[in-house]
Amino acid sequence: MRFGIELPPQIKVFGAFFIYSFAMGSIFPRLPDIQTAMGVGEGALGLALIGSAVGTLISLTFAGRVVEAVGYRRVLLTAIPLLSALYALASWAQTPLAFFLLLLPVGLTIGAIEVIINVEADRVEHAIGRRIMSRAHAFWSLGFFAAGMVGSFIAQTGLEVHYHLLIMIPVIIVATLTVLGRFEPAPHRAGTSTDEAPRFARPTVTIMALVGVCISAMLMEGAGIDWSAIYMRNLFDAEPFWAGLAVATVAGSQGVARFFADSFVERFSPVLVARVLLTVLGIGVLLAFFAPAAWVAYLGFALIGVGSSALFPLAMSAAAQQTDRPAAVNVAALAQFSFTAFLLGPPLLGFIGEHFGIQWVFGVGIPLVLLGFATAHVLSPKPVLREATS
Repeated sequence: MRFGIELPPQIKVFGAFFIYSFAMGSIFPRLPDIQTAMGVGEGALGLALIGSAVGTLISLTFAGRVVEAVGYRRVLLTAIPLLSALYALASWAQTPLAFFLLLLPVGLTIGAIEVIINVEADRVEHAIGRRIMSRAHAFWSLGFFAAGMVGSFIAQTGLEVHYHLLIMIPVIIVATLTVLGRFEPAPHRAGTSTDEAPRFARPTVTIMALVGVCISAMLMEGAGIDWSAIYMRNLFDAEPFWAGLAVATVAGSQGVARFFADSFVERFSPVLVARVLLTVLGIGVLLAFFAPAAWVAYLGFALIGVGSSALFPLAMSAAAQQTDRPAAVNVAALAQFSFTAFLLGPPLLGFIGEHFGIQWVFGVGIPLVLLGFATAHVLSPKPVLREATS
């Protein structure tokens, strides 16, 4: 059974990234309301948020085989609307423990979607002969931006978060069926190995250096998504709209930067691009940490979005080109360590924010940016880069 509109394969990929992130991003502008409803501090909320991280890590480890068995189309058309419904269900949690448990299936669903859309983007990129991965992730950021803006407006009306997220379910269903109703997975890359990647890939010294390059971007991007709305509320007593706008600012600036990332990587050396991005990220972190006024914080969030936009793809490309062992193993090793930091780091930062002040959620990024500068040279031996999935 087919429904929806016929679209070129790359447009379907872009649409999948956008709709998925819109479904995923709707809850984050409402985290201040969820925290207030539960009556807990940042530490307890952060611990609860680890539920989705745990579920995602489990799913990323085992979902590949399940997705292949069930079928990409069937899983994708089911999982994106299901993600929206699971977030709506989680918003009814009355305690951090309940929130944690309800976010576990959210994470399982996220992992399955991540596997499908990133593999599909890679295959379509190969089939059409043009790089689309960076633009695909730009649409992911723009989906978060749109969710942040919509969530900000709805939060300002005073509508409870549960009903807000319930309204999003039919919106996501209609968008999924319209854009992806005729989705058919692209064929496998010709001549590629079909062997499974190892469950755990041992990191080498070079891989750990590449982790150092992108760890600040991963952690600060996650911090901007998880904590920027609460930051604005706590430090500047921001109204719900202006608190949610902080989430949209991080995602929107990141999305715009990702649209132009490929051309800069091709024109300049990876080391130069990485160090410029780290500089922008560092300035953004300092502005968020020391912000004397709300507009300075928003500028900081915008720079955090730009600075975090392409560091992970640069590191993944360098990992894929290492010659000490198969590319899949090196990519898996970097992805496991970096994605773990992206998922687990921001929730754990809640404890820092509660005990030392919410601005320290971003303050911890300062030494990580310096670490990135110290390790950026590992990108230099690879003048021709292939972009990998994230």
